[in-house]
Amino acid sequence: QVQLVESGGGLVQPGGSLRLSCVASGSISSIATISWYRQAPGKQRELVATATSGGATTYADSVKGRFTLSRDNAKNTAYLQMSTLIPEDTAVYNCYAILVRLGGLQWNGWGQGTQVTVSS
Repeated sequence: QVQLVESGGGLVQPGGSLRLSCVASGSISSIATISWYRQAPGKQRELVATATSGGATTYADSVKGRFTLSRDNAKNTAYLQMSTLIPEDTAVYNCYAILVRLGGLQWNGWGQGTQVTVSS
């Protein structure tokens, strides 16, 4: 059984910062790719950032220079450091992972999401 659990969301004022965490637990050998998505009310889900096992990280134009995705492979954890937050960043943030389970089978799935609200 593999599970992704996000945490770190909350209410923050414009210009503030938050750090989201996504922890993968279970019988995991390695994480290939981990991504953060977000979905605001009435809007389509948006890919925010992706980090591959090779070290490549890409960002949506809307968050470049403000958000940083990092990985701690030893802890099977990914972080999304969000700075200079604006109201348009308000959304439910989900992590998505493609990983290899012990035994070699691939697994991919979503966490339950964490709400980020940017408001004064």
